[in-house]
Amino acid sequence: MLDLRTPPARRFSKTTLIAGVAAIGALAFGAVALTPMPASSAGNKIIVGLVTKTEVNPYFVKLRQAATAEAKAKGVELIARFGKFDGDNEGQVAAVESLISAGVKGILITPNNSTGMLNVIKKARDAGVVVIALDTATDPADAVDATLATDNFQAGVQQGQYARAALGNKAPKLAMLDGTPGGTVDTFRHNGFLKGFGIAEGDPAIIGKQITNGAQDKGQTGMENLLSAHPEINVVYTINEPAAEGGYAAIKSAGKQKDVVVTSIDGGCLGVKYVQRGEIAATVMQFPKKMAAAGVDAVVEYAKTGKKPSGFINTGSELITDKPLQGLPSQDAKWGLANCWG
Repeated sequence: MLDLRTPPARRFSKTTLIAGVAAIGALAFGAVALTPMPASSAGNKIIVGLVTKTEVNPYFVKLRQAATAEAKAKGVELIARFGKFDGDNEGQVAAVESLISAGVKGILITPNNSTGMLNVIKKARDAGVVVIALDTATDPADAVDATLATDNFQAGVQQGQYARAALGNKAPKLAMLDGTPGGTVDTFRHNGFLKGFGIAEGDPAIIGKQITNGAQDKGQTGMENLLSAHPEINVVYTINEPAAEGGYAAIKSAGKQKDVVVTSIDGGCLGVKYVQRGEIAATVMQFPKKMAAAGVDAVVEYAKTGKKPSGFINTGSELITDKPLQGLPSQDAKWGLANCWG
């Protein structure tokens, strides 16, 4: 989750040495260049930079694919960079530095840490680069020119409302598979879920939490730990669908798949299939394709006219479930597969 919310024989000439240093620098933070062009040869060509949290997370793959397609459609160049892992703030800082040097007109970024990128973002903006946050807001929000994202708090509310209603009259025994501390997405989704669930932080209904960094393996390990300590768990919040699938694997291994309600957020095509298979009771779909395309368009407009985007633009969210509950608007998995991450 309509709301406006990725990487011969050696001849030691001077040129070769410079190229070698540049390659080592790229490996230091993880990078993929999609039809890149150095500043020295760019001329008047519009170059757009994209920096995502990781390279392989399906959500950020979709962002990169969508931005690549839109850049091609607009006749501009895209350079994509990414951190090595969710939380790699230093890698993202290095990526932004490299994009400034490449002469980009704008940078689209999903910051790993919502405060850790502020200095380098300011450096970019001071250099005349428009900076747009995609998916993840900075803190403060006005550190960037604009934010294109899901309203993650509201998406969390949708997730929490469904999870609580799905329990019926059962007393909740809630486990939380959180993402990465320090990111606004993680905070907003977590807090929104609690609001939708009808409880506050510290409520005794929350019987355990684990940090997953949004990764499937950590979701499984975290859920195994939680079930070992609290076998009575009957409902699980997950930061995203990879963490949810890992959590479900642990639940299934423990033979508790019929006793635990698992909910999530993202709405990727694979995540919708988890819903279809009954592994996740519901997920909240967001629309990264819209975010990426709108971000590229905004950079192109700025390059051509000088007009900058501003403020928060919500790209929307939609509850997806094959077990609809009264009073909670939703779409089924069939609709979800037709619209996933559109």
